[in-house]
Amino acid sequence: MLRLLWLIPALPAAGFVVLVVLGRRLSRTAVAVVGAGSVGLSALVALAVCLDFIASPPPGDAYRQVLWTWFDTGGLAPRIAFYLDAVSVVFVLVITGVGFLIHLYSTEYMEEDEAFARFFIYMNLFVASMLVLVLADNLLLLYLGWEGVGLCSYLLISFWQRDVGNVYAGRKAFIVTRVGDTALIVGLFLLFTQLHTLDIQPLMEDAAAEWAAGSGFAVAAAALLLGGAVGKSAQLPLQTWLPDAMAGPTPVSALIHAATMVTAGVYLIARTNVLFSLAPDVRLAMAVVGTATLLYAGFSALAQRDIKRVLAYSTISQIGYMFLALGVSGWSAAVFHFMTHAFFKALLFLGAGVVIEALGGEHDIFRMGGLRRRLPGAFWTFVIGAAALAALPIVTAGFYSKDLIVATSWASVDGSVWLWLGALAGAFVTSLYAFRLVFVVFFGQEHTAVTRPPRWRLQLPLIVLGAFSVVGGLVWLPEWMGGSHPLATFLETALPETRLVHDALAESVAGTAVAVVVVLSGIGLAYLLWLRGRAATAAFAVRPVPRAVAAFWLAGWSFDWLYERLFVLPVKWFARVARDDLVDPAFTGLAWLNVQAWRALSASQNGLLRLYVGVAGAGVVLILALVILR
Repeated sequence: MLRLLWLIPALPAAGFVVLVVLGRRLSRTAVAVVGAGSVGLSALVALAVCLDFIASPPPGDAYRQVLWTWFDTGGLAPRIAFYLDAVSVVFVLVITGVGFLIHLYSTEYMEEDEAFARFFIYMNLFVASMLVLVLADNLLLLYLGWEGVGLCSYLLISFWQRDVGNVYAGRKAFIVTRVGDTALIVGLFLLFTQLHTLDIQPLMEDAAAEWAAGSGFAVAAAALLLGGAVGKSAQLPLQTWLPDAMAGPTPVSALIHAATMVTAGVYLIARTNVLFSLAPDVRLAMAVVGTATLLYAGFSALAQRDIKRVLAYSTISQIGYMFLALGVSGWSAAVFHFMTHAFFKALLFLGAGVVIEALGGEHDIFRMGGLRRRLPGAFWTFVIGAAALAALPIVTAGFYSKDLIVATSWASVDGSVWLWLGALAGAFVTSLYAFRLVFVVFFGQEHTAVTRPPRWRLQLPLIVLGAFSVVGGLVWLPEWMGGSHPLATFLETALPETRLVHDALAESVAGTAVAVVVVLSGIGLAYLLWLRGRAATAAFAVRPVPRAVAAFWLAGWSFDWLYERLFVLPVKWFARVARDDLVDPAFTGLAWLNVQAWRALSASQNGLLRLYVGVAGAGVVLILALVILR
């Protein structure tokens, strides 16, 4: 079965090619079958390959499949080769499984869109690129997948191109992430020039052998890779593109946030953990960035009115938890939270899409309300997703992964009480905005009538993702619940074990009890503010100070305003100043010469056949004369 590994990215890529070549000739049903079916087949192959890998682990707990040599020049000979270990198993199963459910959902959600085939072309390429990224055996092939998901994010965010705002949102995502991508490619140059390879496993071995902990090269390489991860995963200070990415169709938002794109940075850091182990200062910076980001995004989510922007800031916050875990060397905990987050975040976005479609395209949560009876399926699954996001104890997958990160933020040898307090504060804010969504959207008075009830292709993915959002955390139970953690045991075959010091807090009921009280307090406060006391909350919100704070959070803490003045306006000013420089006249002159040459040549085309024959004959005579005289 392992020999079928290449089929996992090849099937979505084949779907992409078929739709590019035949998309205009196929019916919508055929497009849906090819688009969703190729990803579904990839998920089935991935399941078979990964089960075989788990049941019969290959030597070294990793399998490498070399297809061909990409190129060979200047000592660089990367191969088109795939690498499967515990980390890539988890990512591949999530990408293909959740990706297929999103594709199935899209066959109904996008069925009336005039660019139905183009949508699935981009979606299939998106999944194929992400699979190449997580299966790549070398960093150059990983970078190919990295750039592929960046391209697809631009195409999908700006999918509805008739609205210029959507095009600007796609362009913004492409440009902002390009900052991180530049840092990443510089990091790859550094690694190759110093260690003479980009094959990931030999590279990690050579780095551990040749670089001491804290050495300049190790710190520089880790910092550059962190820059790439920060851009792609929308962490401070490169987070501004992700809320605007909600301009794309809702299935795109689900795919970007749950299974692809923003989790690429988490994967990159986990895969190159040896470099970050050699750079403790960079790990500390990563933990601080993650903590600051989860708090920043949590407060921003509290002020949003657009249901998708609430979830967008939620994603930024939850990726912040993953960065916090990676920063304190909780490698496996970060991958665990990636998995559970994919389930409940895809569920929340797809549930939001059902609500938006049912209300005729309405996005404002305060124009919704009273939908729990009109949309019972969406209501119950959305509650499950919100509960998992808030880490409701015992009954949700999010509880097990987030509680592990909160505990690790102090219990790890790289942790601290300040990181722990930041993680707890983030958990409180998360539960507050998660249930703000539930109470405002599904309770209270109905403001907008339901016009389009969902059919089975919209509801089935919600049910499946809802089930995983409940049971997905049972693969790693805390010690006070029996300590069964098969996922941890599996991941430790590919990732370093997290070293703990504060065992009393990390493993005791008391440590978890603190987190549980924080989460339940946030849910209780949300109940008081937006269900029982909604009128009083609305009256308080219009006062000058609360209104100013809410406006600040609504604008994402004015990062866009700041970047507009620091970067955008100076570039525009320079473009205006440089409009009349010497470069443009030079190129204009070349264009003028081309036009004149074209006019001279076109004048010779006068239709006189005798003249043509005479000129051709003269040319032949001239060529013969040159040959003879030579």
